[in-house]
Amino acid sequence: MDSILECRGLTKRFPGCLALNAVNLSVAKGKIVGLLGPNGSGKTTLIKLINGLLTPDGGTITVSGRKPGVETKKIISYLPERTYLNDWMDVRTILDFFSDFYADFNRAKAYDMLQRLHIDPGSRLKTLSKGTKEKVQLILVMSREAQLYVLDEPIGGVDPAARDYILDTILSNYRENASLILSTHLIADVEKILDEVIFINRGSVVLTSSVDDIREHEGKSVDAMFREVFRC
Repeated sequence: MDSILECRGLTKRFPGCLALNAVNLSVAKGKIVGLLGPNGSGKTTLIKLINGLLTPDGGTITVSGRKPGVETKKIISYLPERTYLNDWMDVRTILDFFSDFYADFNRAKAYDMLQRLHIDPGSRLKTLSKGTKEKVQLILVMSREAQLYVLDEPIGGVDPAARDYILDTILSNYRENASLILSTHLIADVEKILDEVIFINRGSVVLTSSVDDIREHEGKSVDAMFREVFRC
């Protein structure tokens, strides 16, 4: 199966810190992959490298055969961990902005998700709760017809009752031939939608596996396997 993401010997250093240490990994097309690890493990650094927000100090990273840059931004839909939208904007204006900026933005899909999540397009962001703002960001990301979706903590700020609905929204709105990389600490909540997992710690990949292999060969859930590997 073709890969959408390839990392070979990928290394990133910060002053006094080796954030990624010669990472080798591959993400196949059409897969939902959990990028899992404790705080400070290198997850967000890897995500920023995928999105061209950082440059590597060693090794290579390619998305659909290209180095991260202008061309790969056209095929990656990225949800950062922190809210980046301006509070003065209303939801409809933000949708207009995304529609103008991204050729693959599907306005009809965005409005459908807003309706299903009971979000008024006329609402200004400053009037919305933190969780609702994060839902708006997720809608923007999942309304693109991208080849690779990269979500950094997509359910971290929403209440437990809304998590299943958010995950169903992700599952039902990403393109089947696309890939999705999801980073989260809430492993028990997300493992039902994952095809594969990448465990990362202290800048190194310590495990790559399909979810089915973990369940069948290890007799464990992904959450239990994570706790065993990292002794949580």
